[in-house]
Amino acid sequence: MPNVEVYTWSTCPFCIRAKALLQKKAIAYTEYCIDGDEEAREQMTQRAGGRRSLPQIFIDDSHVGGCDDLYALEQQGQLDELLNKSSTV
Repeated sequence: MPNVEVYTWSTCPFCIRAKALLQKKAIAYTEYCIDGDEEAREQMTQRAGGRRSLPQIFIDDSHVGGCDDLYALEQQGQLDELLNKSSTV
């Protein structure tokens, strides 16, 4: 089972959309809701190579990116590959 982590803001429409895709694919994930928590946002920014936008998504400690990046991987057929790769290791 892949370790999926999602940094979110509770009212962010992109965060909601990204979580919806993961839920549709029945992927369990850990959500870090960082509403107004600048310290947590700074930690996320460091992990995400400087990106401060939300959401930021990680699969097995690899930075995937944001909502658009997640949907792009899905459209290209690469998201399932990423998710399945980690479960076969």
